Amino acid sequence: MNTIDMKNLGLTEAMLQEAKQYKHLYIGRISSQSKNLYKVITENGELIAEISGKFHHSVNDITDYPSVGDFVMIDRIDHTDGNGIIHHVLTRKSVFGRKVAGSTTNKQIVATNIDIVFICMSLNNDFNLRRLERYLSIAWDSGATPVIVLTKADLCQEIEQKLSEIYAIAIGVDVLVTTSISDTGHHPITNYLSPGRTVAFIGSSGVGKSTLINRLLGQHVLVTNEIRNDDKGRHTTTRRELLLLPNLGVVIDTPGMRELGIISADLAKSFADIDELASQCRFSDCMHQTEPSCAVQKAIQDGILSIERLESYRKLQKETKYDGLNAKMIEKEKLNNMFSTMGGMKNARKFLKEQHNKKGRNK
Repeated sequence: MNTIDMKNLGLTEAMLQEAKQYKHLYIGRISSQSKNLYKVITENGELIAEISGKFHHSVNDITDYPSVGDFVMIDRIDHTDGNGIIHHVLTRKSVFGRKVAGSTTNKQIVATNIDIVFICMSLNNDFNLRRLERYLSIAWDSGATPVIVLTKADLCQEIEQKLSEIYAIAIGVDVLVTTSISDTGHHPITNYLSPGRTVAFIGSSGVGKSTLINRLLGQHVLVTNEIRNDDKGRHTTTRRELLLLPNLGVVIDTPGMRELGIISADLAKSFADIDELASQCRFSDCMHQTEPSCAVQKAIQDGILSIERLESYRKLQKETKYDGLNAKMIEKEKLNNMFSTMGGMKNARKFLKEQHNKKGRNK
């Protein structure tokens, strides 16, 4: 049996040291999940596993459960005696997550322990700068390094113009142009692969993520059904999956995400240009609206900054303002916002007291 090099799988020295405190357990990495069962790669291959009852009862938040990319401590390294049992998740070095649909505070982990996030966007009907800003904000916050991968270059007649638009918003981010119609169209990506490194492909449905991964693997492992020129047809990936690249680390494929809700984001990096302009405003608390000597508004007037980018910045600021607050603090913040023009929390408490008394009288 060929032994898998766990360091090529992304195992770090810090994780090895942490694992030493768990006696009689082995290190594995989550490669996929289906309901309550996980596929785990160990040095002896892949096996099916589930979490222990003790682990289940100790979980405080849904994000504490194992996710694709996690290194875990498991009770066996092969499947000869049935399913393995996962007892612990080792400390994550990065987490790419998004807001659960329909929720204001719940987070869904897309993948963990990523080094490079390839943000994929096609150069035809999927091209969307505002969505790209959203992806970049979450990617910077994850702890991984974002790289923009533009696909379907063969379908675009205005590549230089679109590149110019991207460079204006993706400060400090590498941008790669790829195509799937040639055997070398994916080569720019290979420069970012190396033993022990984990890369993840993130993007909308049908932009060509799985096609690129198949090229990297050198075989048709992932089924694809890409967007046509009329934007019909969708990529068939429905779950996250971690795959080994021979001597080049690992790659994680993810389901298409046209909408990407934000729980937390690093706007200081994704909107570094606006932060720099804001530091030049006359007032430190400038709202960049009608205040005198506003450097942000002047940049818009001078054509240096687009109004659309500023609106995108404001929108993401609003979405992330509750980051790090517990339920009680979030409710307090919401009430403060509701009554901000009427005296804040003082009037909010008065309003709630009146509502409570009114209910008492109506009983």
